[in-house]
Amino acid sequence: SNSDHVRVPLGLPAALRVADAFDMILPTTRMVDAIYAQADLRLSPRPMSPGPQMSSTDYFLRHDATLDAQMSRAGGRHGVLLAGHKKDLVIANRLSSNRGRVAIYGWHRSNGDPIQPLSTVHGEYYADYSHGIRLVSRTAYVNGRPVDLRGLLTDGTYAGMLNSEGALSSATMRLAAL
Repeated sequence: SNSDHVRVPLGLPAALRVADAFDMILPTTRMVDAIYAQADLRLSPRPMSPGPQMSSTDYFLRHDATLDAQMSRAGGRHGVLLAGHKKDLVIANRLSSNRGRVAIYGWHRSNGDPIQPLSTVHGEYYADYSHGIRLVSRTAYVNGRPVDLRGLLTDGTYAGMLNSEGALSSATMRLAAL
């Protein structure tokens, strides 16, 4: 419930399974930037000391409490579009050339610059307290007509509006559809 919860990060395979179960996909870096710009509530990143403890339950709980306190101080409530609180797992062409990795991006500062540039340094099962999963609907609208967002992401005409890398490759889209 909203009063009894903890935010738990997921590795890429689990995140893709959850996205698929809800007919969603992970965002691109351009989508993450746009979401940050349009968010109803932007929290300032609160990094914790790096090290092996970053994937511990203690860190998950401590960071979750930090986020809840930030939201409370800002007058935030569950259900608003929130940004700046986590790095996002994203889909990116870099994943098809770096098999077995997870793509991470974001955790924007108040000036709009992300702490984490697009990175595929971690293995696909890696997850730490700073990672968040943001799901994006696969249904997009072009001139009022519903279309599958995955098609737009591979289309040279539309992909540049949705992804800073331009069109996603078919290999990346197959990976994103796990």
